[in-house]
Amino acid sequence: MTRSSRIHHRTAAEYFFAEGCFITEGWNSPHDAEVSVARARVEPGVTTCWHHLRGVTERYLILEGQGCVEMGELPPEEVGPGAVVIIPPETRQRITHTGHADLIFLAVYTPRFTPDGYKDLDPA
Repeated sequence: MTRSSRIHHRTAAEYFFAEGCFITEGWNSPHDAEVSVARARVEPGVTTCWHHLRGVTERYLILEGQGCVEMGELPPEEVGPGAVVIIPPETRQRITHTGHADLIFLAVYTPRFTPDGYKDLDPA
């Protein structure tokens, strides 16, 4: 996007993603290839699949709930509201919901997320 724009984006419906969480696309447009934003919801007791994103940095902005993030070779880390997790491209990652109410966070991707950049690392 090279000029000022006002884009009206219709509200997206939540869907289940194979990773193990529910996603609502807040912003993901080929007209703004530099970034996309999604709302992720993880139900209590769920651990998402190990995965990484090719060529994309992802940030988790934790809004509600409690979780434990695992990424790369770092030790697991507890996260809650206000935490920001920065995940470099090609870094394996997953999150476990450790609380009682839904874990909700924004996932901000740079450049924008496209399904062909997602790589499932869990054995089938």
